[in-house]
Amino acid sequence: MRPQQQHHVYIWEYRVIPNKREEFMQAYGPDGAWVALFTRASGYIDTLLLNDQTDPARFLTIDRWCNADAHNAFITRYRAEYDELDRFCESFTSHEASLGSYWQCSSPPAA
Repeated sequence: MRPQQQHHVYIWEYRVIPNKREEFMQAYGPDGAWVALFTRASGYIDTLLLNDQTDPARFLTIDRWCNADAHNAFITRYRAEYDELDRFCESFTSHEASLGSYWQCSSPPAA
């Protein structure tokens, strides 16, 4: 059972084409096009861009929303813009996969 009002988190994995690394980081970073699009919706919190320490071509993004309803409302309202940006960014990667959606735990689960 999930507690009320936990943040909803989406995690994505990417394999970036080496000569597209800068463009990828600009699009997915804290001042990038994805954050600009997400901030148009209420309920968006932030995005973390992570680069694997042992595999420089592998990145993760962690998108945080106040709840799943906020994310779903964003997708409904901005679907066309989302799809357009997604198509534009496809050229930066050789692999993109959702690693799922999660509830952010505010404290460790009870043993």
